[in-house]
Amino acid sequence: MKIPLEVVMQQLHDSNQATLASLSLTLPGYPFASALPFAVDQDQCPIFLISRLAEHTRNLLADERASLLIQAGEHPEPEAAARLTLMGEARAFDISPELYQRFLRYQPGAERYRALGDFGFFRLVPRRIRLIAGFGQMGWVEADEWREVRSLSLESENQLLLQARPQRGLIGIDCYGVDLIEYGKRSRLGFGRAVSEAQLPEVLRDLDLLA
Repeated sequence: MKIPLEVVMQQLHDSNQATLASLSLTLPGYPFASALPFAVDQDQCPIFLISRLAEHTRNLLADERASLLIQAGEHPEPEAAARLTLMGEARAFDISPELYQRFLRYQPGAERYRALGDFGFFRLVPRRIRLIAGFGQMGWVEADEWREVRSLSLESENQLLLQARPQRGLIGIDCYGVDLIEYGKRSRLGFGRAVSEAQLPEVLRDLDLLA
């Protein structure tokens, strides 16, 4: 089944934490998995902040291959809940000030960890993605399809955020939707389609998100 990128983006933004699996150094050949908070960059690639002493850091520096499972909220039947698995390479990188500010909007608690000085950022570049969106709704997204993901520059996003209505709690904008914080809870408002950068101001005004 061919999965529209818009559906993948909705699931990708539907949670602020995931389960990362890396290849264990202490038990070679076996995956090591643990939960961690994450956000996405301007290219919709997951990024996360990990201690340099963590098992994942040691594992990923030795072998970049990793898998990230995103499953939003609690569900009475977990096997029926929508979930997204991204397989690819998780690479350490030096985060720009602009991207760091975006990360903090999604994960404000990260600032105290980075202040300790022994934490670093990793970016997962997807090679293959598996979406299970419910009974009979499942399929793969391949790397060449992922390269078609529409990107919004951090500069353009920041300009739009400056025009946003503060009472709406807007924390992130991309070409597929917006993320908001309301009463301490994050929510996703998807556009249902890919929107160009030129179209975004009009779409956001129609949603009463811009001043």
